[in-house]
Formats: sequence, structure tokens, C-alpha cells
Amino acid sequence: MTEGAQVRPGRRTVLGAAALGAAAAGAGGAAGTAHAAADGPARRDRDGYRNLPYPTVIAHRGASGYRPEHTIGAYQLALDLGAHVIEQDLVPTRDGHLVCRHENDITGTTDIADRPEFAARRTTKTVDGTSMTGWFTEDFTLAELRTLRAKERIPGVRPDNTLYDGRWTVPTFEEVLKWADREGRRRGRPVWLHAETKHPTYFRKLGLGLEEPLARLLRRYGRDGRDAPVFLQSFEPSSMQRMARLVDAPRVVLLSGAGTRPWDFTEAGDPRTVADLITPAGLKWIASYAQGIGPTLDLVIPKGPDGRLGTPTTLVRDAHRRGLILHPYTLRNENTFLPADFRRDRDTTTPGTDPNGYGDVFGAYRRYFATGIDGIFTDHPDTGLLAAADAVQD
Repeated sequence: MTEGAQVRPGRRTVLGAAALGAAAAGAGGAAGTAHAAADGPARRDRDGYRNLPYPTVIAHRGASGYRPEHTIGAYQLALDLGAHVIEQDLVPTRDGHLVCRHENDITGTTDIADRPEFAARRTTKTVDGTSMTGWFTEDFTLAELRTLRAKERIPGVRPDNTLYDGRWTVPTFEEVLKWADREGRRRGRPVWLHAETKHPTYFRKLGLGLEEPLARLLRRYGRDGRDAPVFLQSFEPSSMQRMARLVDAPRVVLLSGAGTRPWDFTEAGDPRTVADLITPAGLKWIASYAQGIGPTLDLVIPKGPDGRLGTPTTLVRDAHRRGLILHPYTLRNENTFLPADFRRDRDTTTPGTDPNGYGDVFGAYRRYFATGIDGIFTDHPDTGLLAAADAVQD
């Protein structure tokens, strides 16, 4: 298969996945309760997130496998496919508005490079210790950002998504909240969101703290309570500690590789690494201000030197013992993102030689779901829903 000749979901597949997603929501609620009672923290009725389907399918930046990420189009498709929760990454504008972009560097996700009126804004910055050159949201007002159009971030991997380049603008988080409320009323059930504060220490130093404006929006739209249909998340634990003082909405600490340090730890001189945070003592500390963790999948099942999945760690068991849910990230359909033992060519019998072709992602889902994780981030929510339905039936 040549680059770009990916298998795409047809109408029957999409509709079937949506139907199965709805079925999983009905069966998954009961299954999730049973799972929590047997293997994890006891369900508390006021904690609305405990009532989500199990396993919970979280649309990573929307249905980003099929539409440019963090656009209303990606969010809408994810919801239409049946995703249980939809993720947003939040960064600020110069005038303090929260917008949905994976990074504050918008070079690769908008048409900014083609806009001569903004050519002089291109600059080099160091964000969380990494030097990067491009255009950054904090250098633009919201009015200026609204003139830009979103585009596919990885066109080499997902060329079909470029069909939608320029179709949508960069949404504000308030626009997403209004959209979620409208869709919730139309569907008769709340639309769950998963909102991440990006680089909060960096932005606070610029006078653009993320937590306070986020809390104001959550209060304005009634998503500030412990049973609110929203998760808050960050790779910086101090951001979730700050959010815990502002709102009661459930919070998740994101965890990267075991040898890495959260940037707020680096800034504060805290020597702990992620390896320290996933010990029983570290998880107990996280549980004092958060309700869950979002570990990289490698912290759940590490890969060997050959890139194949090894033996699961005790992280799921240890986190559940501390009352924490687990939402690992990120499972994608393409071979390039899959463990080596699940990469396939189109005949599904040989190792995948096309990095952009779809592999045996259902096999990978089975391995991860078997560990007892509570949910998973995926770029392809229809695939995730089919795998979740299989897990409920097993």
C-alpha cells in the first residue's frame, strides 16, 4: 500500500460503530459499575464520572483520525460516532481567551504561515525547556486568531484529512462549551469534555494563567461541580492542585515517560520524576487532590527493545487501590503508532511495511483493556467503540 492509501470507514462501518457505541453506553454503565466494585474504587453516586460507560472511549482532540484536530468538525464527528468524552487542549490568546489547540505553536495546525500580514510575528521561544520557532497563540488577540483557518497537523500520515483544510476556525473553549450544551439538549444527555491546561507554568509567568479563566468558564456554564460532565487534566500536578481550590470538577494528572519530570517540578526544584509518581506513595499523593491519572500507554504495558508489548505493570492495580481511575493515551489505527506486534499489511498476516496503513488495532485494544484500565484516548473513536463493545461482551 502506498502512502495515503489508508482504509477508511465506510458508511456502514461508521453507523455500526455509532450504534455499538450507544449499546456500549447502555451496557457499559452497568459493566463499569461492576468493574469498579470488583477491581477498583467503589462508585459514589455524586461522582458523575463513575457512571460513564466502561471502558470509556475518549476522542483525542476530537475525531482527529478523520478531521483536523481541535476543530468543531472533529468534535462533532466524534460525538456523532458515539464517543463518550471529547478532549480539548487549552492555550491562551494575548488578551486572555482560552482557545483549543494542542500547542501554543500554531505553525502546523493553521494557515498562519500563508498569511503575509502576520509574517513578522514568527519568532523563536523556549517553552518548557524546548526551543521552537513559529507563531504562538500568546502573540495574537482572539480577533486576530479568528481570521485563521485550521488544517491537518500530520498530512503525510493522514492525507485524506487535508480535504478539510481551511473549513473551520480555531474554536474558543467557550464556543465548545456552548456547542456541548446545545448538543446535550438535543440528545437529552450531557456531552462530556476532557479539558487540558497546556504549559500552565510557562503561561503563568507571562501573566496568562490558565486556571482562573478556566474556572470562570466552568462556573458560568455549570460545569464546576463534582458531578459535572467534564474532566480537567494537566501534565503539571500543580495546575490540578490549583484547579482543586477553584472548582470541584473531577481532575486527572497526566503522566509521560517514567524518566521524565513534570515541568512545574523542574521549575520548583522538585526532584521527583514520573517514576516516583506511579509508586503507591506517589499515587496516594495524587489521590489527595485528583480523581484519576492519564498515563502514557507504556506505563501500563511497557514495550521491549523490539517494540513489542511486554508484561503489564502493576499501575492499574495500584491506582485503583488509591481510588484513581485511569485514562491512558493514545491508541491510533495507523501502523506507525502501534506496538510492533500489531503492525499489519492489508492481508493482516504480515508485519506492517506501510507506516500509514491500519494495523491490528483491535488486538492492541484487547491487550490494553485486559489490564483493567477505565478508558482510553483514541484518534479513531468509532474503532475504540467497537473494541469497547468487545471488551464488555468478553
